Amino acid sequence: MVSGRFAPSPSGRMHLGNAFSALLAWLSAKSKGGEIVLRIEDLDPARSRREYAEAIMDDFRWLGLRWDRRAEDQSRRGDAYEAALDRLRQMGLIYPCYCGRDQLHAASAPHASDGRVIYAGTCRSLTEAQRAAMRRPPCLRAVVPEREIAFTDVLQGPQAMNLRTEWGDFIVRRSDGVAAYQLAVVVDDAACGVTEVVRGRDLLSATPAQLWLYEALGLRAPAFCHVPMLLAPDGRRLSKRERDLNLGELRERWTAERVVGLLAWKCGLIDRWEPVAAAELVPHFRWDRIRREDIVLDSEKLFPS
Repeated sequence: MVSGRFAPSPSGRMHLGNAFSALLAWLSAKSKGGEIVLRIEDLDPARSRREYAEAIMDDFRWLGLRWDRRAEDQSRRGDAYEAALDRLRQMGLIYPCYCGRDQLHAASAPHASDGRVIYAGTCRSLTEAQRAAMRRPPCLRAVVPEREIAFTDVLQGPQAMNLRTEWGDFIVRRSDGVAAYQLAVVVDDAACGVTEVVRGRDLLSATPAQLWLYEALGLRAPAFCHVPMLLAPDGRRLSKRERDLNLGELRERWTAERVVGLLAWKCGLIDRWEPVAAAELVPHFRWDRIRREDIVLDSEKLFPS
């Protein structure tokens, strides 16, 4: 059976971009007779709030979507992450890193095309004596190979990345002891039996690193589909922090069918903006109808004064 998932981070109210990914994940699974797993990704204790999780789940239901299984929240999965780290440690695939923010952002550090710092491997070859002399708590980094990881994205097509030169040794556990997203999402999706991951195109570049982790841990990787981002007119992506088109405000003005109709029209599923229930879209859903390019939404045009 196809198992998709909706895995929101409870750091704010769901916005229209989150709703877009949730809708397409749900439609993809349901069009194949599959199921949707709900998982709350509350790894970051400083930003996660229970009230946000409850509001997100309520918004998901309001949109006409339902989950079939509820996975354990990430904040309760510490033992599973530690077990995965132990496995990587036994294979010599992780090491402690003591670099501070100033070192990571040094002018000489390599950067990816999106501005992300590529770790130079500074702490990879430290001796035990050198590590013992360090005074700051370390994070843990993966020892990535000098090798190309290739995959075919359902929507974006063939992709390839050299992990060492284009991603670098990435963090698998933060210095505060919290599992990093790259590790947690792999462990959790495998534990839930997720067979397809539908998410925003901003996470496309992280997929090769996650595929390498699936391989290293001996886990079966899902299919990946990275959907267009919803952007503000100035080109930035919608965010919870900026409260862009959040569902709380939209629910005061629109019906769920109008929101779903807007998203379905913008991505190419229907020919014009009209109210439609999510369930009505299931028989007509096909990935070859969904646009690949990012979508600009202007709130002033959606809500003219």
